[in-house]
Order: sequence, then C-alpha cells, then structure tokens
Amino acid sequence: MLKKITTVASVVLLSALTACGSGGGGASTGSSGDTITMGFAQVGAESGWRTANTKSVQDEAKAAGIDLKFSDAQQKQENQIKAIRSYIQQKVSVIAFSPVVETGWDTVLLEAKRANIPVILTDRSIDSDDTSLYKTFLGSDFVEEGRKAGDWMVANATGATNVVELQGTTGAAPAIDRKKGFEEKIAAKPDIKVVASQSGDFTRSGGKQVMEAFLKSQPKIDVVYAHNDDMGLGAIEAIKAAGKVPGKDIKIITVDAVKDGMAALANGEINFIVECNPLLGKQLMELAKKVVAGEDVPARVVTEEGTFTQEQAKAALPTRQY
Repeated sequence: MLKKITTVASVVLLSALTACGSGGGGASTGSSGDTITMGFAQVGAESGWRTANTKSVQDEAKAAGIDLKFSDAQQKQENQIKAIRSYIQQKVSVIAFSPVVETGWDTVLLEAKRANIPVILTDRSIDSDDTSLYKTFLGSDFVEEGRKAGDWMVANATGATNVVELQGTTGAAPAIDRKKGFEEKIAAKPDIKVVASQSGDFTRSGGKQVMEAFLKSQPKIDVVYAHNDDMGLGAIEAIKAAGKVPGKDIKIITVDAVKDGMAALANGEINFIVECNPLLGKQLMELAKKVVAGEDVPARVVTEEGTFTQEQAKAALPTRQY
C-alpha cells in the first residue's frame, strides 16, 4: 500500500511548502491564467467532521488565492467520478478529492493523468496498483486510529466483554482500516468479543438505527465501538430510549473528536475518543501549490492526532475549532 512518512518528515515538508509560490514551471495553472484552479470533489455532508473538513478547504483556498471549484457527491461514487470528469473538461490546475470508497478509480484518474492534471487524495486513500495516478495522499492513519481505540478497550476491559461495532460506509478506507486496527489490538485479549458489526454509514441516524437493532438482537452489550462521533451520538439516543445509561451501562468509544462528540465525552456519555483532524485545508493548499509547480512531494503526508478522556475533553472544549 502507500508508503508512510514520519510525523517529523511531515513537519519538515510543511515548513518547506509554506514558502512555495502559486505556480510556474510545472503543470498548467488552469483556465484562470496565473491563478491555480482546484477542482475538489467532496464525499458529502454526512457528519460534523465532514462539515468542518469542507469549511477548512473552502476557507484555506480563499486565503491561498486558489480558485476552488467544489462539488458534493452526497456519498455516491458515481457523483464523484462525474465531478472529476467535469474538472478534467474544465482543464483545472489540480484535482483533489476524498474518495467515497477505496476501489473503482483507475479509469477516471487515468483520464486526469492523460490530461496532465495532477491529483491529490485527501482524508481517504484508494486501493490501486497504479500509484502514478495521484501525486500524494494527505490524511490520517486510520489503522492507527483503530489501534488507539483497541488499546483503550484492552486496558479498560474486565472479564468477558461484548462489543458491538458501528462501521462507517461499506468499502470506505476509514471503515476498513479502523476495523482492522481495532481487531488487531483486541486480539491480545480473547475475552473481548465483537458480537455484532454493521454499517451506520457514518451518520447519526444510521448509528441510531443500527444500535436500536443491536439492542434488540444482542442479549448483552458492554461496549459500543463507533467509527465516528456521529454514529456514537446516534447510539446514545438509542441507548437512552432503551432505558439504559450511555457511558455507564454501555461504554462508548468513538473516532473524530468533533465538538458534539467531545461534549458527550465531557458529560460522561462517551468514554473515549480517538482524534481525526478534519482541518486539512491549509496543508492541502500548500501541497497543491507544490504539485502544480512540478515539485516533488512525498507519497504520504500523515496528520498528527491524539486521543481524549473525559477530563481531557473538558480542558480542550473551550478552544476547540471543530
């Protein structure tokens, strides 16, 4: 898969990128003359995380003087492919997108490559044998996020523990990788069992519906592992409706650390959150300037993230940006 670089290397890279100009010498700067034009195909608006991610991209494009053409795929791959083809026809300088799912991108990205339009993957990766189809992937290490959740589970489980898992969108990189990392860690403790696992599609309503079904089908649930805060917040609603106390009767682990999730953690309704930083806009614009200028960039830029307990959430909330 994709070559990883260290956090230190990421910091060095980003320091270098800050000094980059807005074009020249490399790929075409697009239809606006000297102005870089970016076509950005977003997954959708399925969660608080995604909303914050979109705002970051839009705000930082404006700050960087980049002409942003934005599309919302409403969580459908065919919509993203259509948007990318439109950007190719418009002869944008660079295309960036967060793939709805991992597979099925080779054909459209080959079209971009033949048109000499560089592509940047942001937030999510793709599964392709041809790594020449994109210049770099900027985003989190989703497997590591799953491992962090699994570490907390192993450290806090006492005796036989039944876990239900609220997966993200089927086929999406974060859903695949967060599951993988979690399973990798809990394997060290055979008493921890994932008794049910189903997609809630990264939405609050999806998380609530799946959790309602789990509460009816599973005689004993000790922990919910949700692949994002929104599904965890939906699970909280279902748990309360069933007459149980979230965070006590059923413990909850989530990923993202958006404000609503952090507030629930501070209130004790969520027990542990693994951070996934949505504010990728500045790094994305810096990378875009570099690839348009024809400069080399690493194949992988990993964002730096942490984890939160209840007390850490209380301390972080007053200055939380998302």
